[in-house]
Amino acid sequence: MPTTVRRTTKRSTKITAKAGRSMAQSAGKRLYFNRELSWLAFNQRVLDQARSEANPLLERVKFLAILSSNLDEFYEIRVAGLMQQQDSQGGEASLDGLSPRDQLKHIRTGVNSLIAQQYKCWREQLVPALAREKIVFLTAAQLDARQRAWVDTYFTTKVQPVLTPLAIDQAHPFPLLASKTLNLLLALDNPDNPEREPSLAILPVPRSLPRLVEIEGEEDGQQRFIFLSDILQLCAGALFPGYTIRRAHAFRVTRNSDLYIDDEEAENLLKKIEDELRNLRRGAAVRLEIEAGIDEGLFQTLCAYLAQPPENIFRVEGPLNLLRLMSLYERTDRPDLKYQPFAPVEPPYLIGKALLFDVIRERDVLLHHPYESFTPVVQFIEQAAADPAVLAMKQTLYRTSGDSPVVRALIEASRNGKQVTALVELKARFDEANNIKWARELEEAGVHVVYGLVGHKTHCKCSLVIRHEGDGLRRYAHLGTGNYNPKTARLYTDLSLLTANPDLTAEVSQLFNTLTGFSRTPEFKHLLVAPFNLHARIQELIAAEAAHAAAGRPARIIAKMNKLVDPVTIDNLYAASQAGVQIDLIVRATCCLAPGVKGLSENIRIRNIVGRYLEHARIYSFENGGQPLLYCGSADWMTRNFFRRVEALFPIYDPEHRARIIQEILPAELRDNTDARQLQPDSSYAPVRRAEGEAAFSAQNFFMEAAVRRAEETVEVAPS
Repeated sequence: MPTTVRRTTKRSTKITAKAGRSMAQSAGKRLYFNRELSWLAFNQRVLDQARSEANPLLERVKFLAILSSNLDEFYEIRVAGLMQQQDSQGGEASLDGLSPRDQLKHIRTGVNSLIAQQYKCWREQLVPALAREKIVFLTAAQLDARQRAWVDTYFTTKVQPVLTPLAIDQAHPFPLLASKTLNLLLALDNPDNPEREPSLAILPVPRSLPRLVEIEGEEDGQQRFIFLSDILQLCAGALFPGYTIRRAHAFRVTRNSDLYIDDEEAENLLKKIEDELRNLRRGAAVRLEIEAGIDEGLFQTLCAYLAQPPENIFRVEGPLNLLRLMSLYERTDRPDLKYQPFAPVEPPYLIGKALLFDVIRERDVLLHHPYESFTPVVQFIEQAAADPAVLAMKQTLYRTSGDSPVVRALIEASRNGKQVTALVELKARFDEANNIKWARELEEAGVHVVYGLVGHKTHCKCSLVIRHEGDGLRRYAHLGTGNYNPKTARLYTDLSLLTANPDLTAEVSQLFNTLTGFSRTPEFKHLLVAPFNLHARIQELIAAEAAHAAAGRPARIIAKMNKLVDPVTIDNLYAASQAGVQIDLIVRATCCLAPGVKGLSENIRIRNIVGRYLEHARIYSFENGGQPLLYCGSADWMTRNFFRRVEALFPIYDPEHRARIIQEILPAELRDNTDARQLQPDSSYAPVRRAEGEAAFSAQNFFMEAAVRRAEETVEVAPS
C-alpha cells in the first residue's frame, strides 16, 4: 500500500501559490507564457516533422495534413472564442496579460508564418521528393491530351451529376456555405453582351467527392494525381451553357463550431445538443482561405458577401485544405515511404489465458499502448458481457471508434440480462453526433444511459465489472489515460490498468454512483477525482515536495501531460522550484510555465516529444522523501480539467508496475534526444543537445523494442 503524505490545508496551498506569484513579480520576471501562442509553437513542431528528411516521405506528408487539421480546430474553437470576447468589448486578459484583441494580432502573425512555411514545404520539398518516387502532382496546365481526356470523362461521369451551381444576383442571394467545405467562386462572361460586368456564381463541392484524384491509365509506372479544385476550374464551364468562365477561384470558410449548452436549462440534453449541431452550419465565419492570385475585384466582392475583415483572410500558395493529403498516405501502397510496420504485442502472462478475470484477480495488469495491444481492454469488456457470472457493468464513453466493439459488447451484455450503465459524454467536442448515435443505440438495447454531472464533461476513462464469485461479489476495473477507441489506441501513447484491488475498485464504484446519482461531497482516499479532490491534492503534493527539499529529504517531481495551463499549479511549481525541488515536465502541447528563469524556475525543465505516435498519457510522479507516489489518469493540469470536468487519476500500487514507470518509461522520455524539444525561458523550443559522443536515442523506438523484447521473454506466473 502507498505511503501517505500529510495533507497541507487549503489555506497553506493558497499561501504557497501567492508566494510563488509575488516572488516572480518582485524579480520582474515574466510569469506565464500565452496559451494560444504556446499552442502555435506546438504546431510549429508538427510542421518541423513534415520538413525533416529523417522521417519517411509519406509520413512527412501526413504531418503536413495533421497541421491543417489542427489549425482548423484552433480557428473553430479558440480563435472563435477570442473573436466573441473582442466583439463584446469584454473578455478577461490572458495569463500573460494580453487582451483578446492583442492575442488575435499575435495569432494572425503566427498563423501567417505557419501557413507560409507549410506551403513552402509542400511546393519546394514534398512535391519534388514525391516526384522522385514516381508520385506526381499535376495542375490543369500540365495535363497532356490523354490525361485531359481522362479528366473530362471523370468530371462528366463522377463529378458533374452531384454538383449544383448557384447564381448570385437579385433573385439568388449569396448562399450560406457550410464550414470547411470546398467552394468555387466563378466570374462568367456572356458572349452576347461582352461589355457587361461578369455574372457571379458559387459552386459548392459536396463532401462526398474525393479532393485528390488519381489519373488512371498511366503506363509508365508513375502515379499521377490532380486536386479536385483543378478539375473543377478546368471543367466547370459545362455547368453554365452559353457562358464562358473568365475566372474561377477555390475558397473555404471556417465557422465558429463551439456548442453553447446550458446543462441546467436544457430539459433534454440529448435533444438540445442535436439542435445545436444543426445550428453549427450557421455559425459566424471566423476564417476565409482562398487561393493566391484571385482578381482583386472578385476578392473584395467575396469578402463583402462573407463580411470578413482582412485579418481573417488567408491567401494560400497552393491547394486548399492540405488535410486532404491524408488520403494520399492511406491509398498509396509504398511501405518503403512509411514507418516500418509495428504490431502491438500482448504481455506474455496474458497469452493463452481464456479468462482475463483469472489473471486480474491475481495481479494488476499494466499495458503501455500502442506498444502493447489494446485488445486485452476490449476483451475485458467483451468477456464480461458474455460471462454468466457477471451481474453488472458500468462504462464511461468519451470518444470511441465508428464501429465500436466496446459499444457492441455493452449492448450484448444488456441483452444477456446484465445491468449495464453507460456514461456517454454528449459534449465531447467534434464527437457529439457520434455519441448521440451511440446513446440512442444503447438505450434501445436496454442500457441505462446517463450524461454525468450537470455543468461538467465526463472525461475519466473507467470501466467497472461486478462478478459473482464464491459466496460473494468481486469488482474488476479498467482505468486508463486514453479513450475506449481501438483505432486511436494504435496511434496514441497511453496507459491502461486492469485491477481487482478492492480499495481502487470500491472507489471506482463510488465514482460511478456519484455520476449517476446524487453526491455533493464524495470522499476518495485512493483516486484523485475532479472536481472534488484532484486540484487540492495536486497542490498538496507539490507543496509536500517543497517541504521535503527544505528538510533535506529527496524531492523531485516528474509529470507528463498534454497541457499545463492552470495558474495556481504553475505558481506552486515555481515555489517548489525555489525551494530546491528538481522538476521535470513532459508537456506535449500547450505550456504556460516559463522554465529556467533565474530566481523563479531555475530547477524546472520542460520538454515535449513529437514523433511517430501522439503522446497522450498523463503520468505524475512525486518523490515523497524517497517513497514515491505515482498516479496516472485522464487529467491535464488545466483549470477546466480540475473544475469543469469529471477526471480520475489512479495510483499505481503494484511494485513491478511502479518500477516500470519510474525506472523505464519516464527516464526514457527524459533521455530522448531525437524527437524531443526543450522549452526555453523565452518561450521558444530548441532541440535537445547531445553530449559529445552521445548516441541518438528515441523514446518511442525504445518502447517498441522493449515491448517486443518483453513479449519474447518467458514469464512464469505463480500458481494461485
